[in-house]
Amino acid sequence: MNTDKATPELFAALAKAQGEIENAAKNAANPHFRSKYADLAEVLNTVRPVFSKHGLAIIQSTEFDGSLVSVVTLLAHDKGGFITAKASCVPAKSDAQGVGSATTYLRRYSAAAVAGIAQEDDDGQSAAHNRKPAPLAQKITPLDGVWDGFSDEARAWLEGIAKQTAALFAEAGSQDAADHLSAQNLDTDEKAAVWSLLDSKVRSGIKKAMNAKKESE
Repeated sequence: MNTDKATPELFAALAKAQGEIENAAKNAANPHFRSKYADLAEVLNTVRPVFSKHGLAIIQSTEFDGSLVSVVTLLAHDKGGFITAKASCVPAKSDAQGVGSATTYLRRYSAAAVAGIAQEDDDGQSAAHNRKPAPLAQKITPLDGVWDGFSDEARAWLEGIAKQTAALFAEAGSQDAADHLSAQNLDTDEKAAVWSLLDSKVRSGIKKAMNAKKESE
């Protein structure tokens, strides 16, 4: 974060705004993790009206250098002072969809950070009080942790591929499902993530189909 151009008026306005801003409610569902998160629109809808009231504005610009997606967030005051901060990440995919998802992810977290808010979980209090922790019945497998590092948007895209693959397996058979999965041109991490969502019957059928196709070629 660069505060070289910040002014006392900016800090005073920001302090007043942060006293009025409420945390962003988590309104977007992540079906795989059974959790919710505040999407970009929710964060901006929470922040902008209060910032505007106190003469503050958020401006966000984006960059992509072929490997890193970056978002520069500028917090400006109507008296002329401003603060800038830059956040970067490697997108899950380097195509338009992957870059767009990473950009949205960085904009959301950067906007929340500069406003000093959390992306509040609506049922957080009920989960934290008067409940004993549930036993961990699930075994640790080599696929555990494969979703770490993916943005919420990338996760939703990969979950869609897994659902399409499972549906093809049920409707058309293992070979069609295997061909569909191969056609997605997924990298190693993406393949592992999709694989973790398929049940053992589907995985076994796809493996056999892929091996049979290799032997016939």
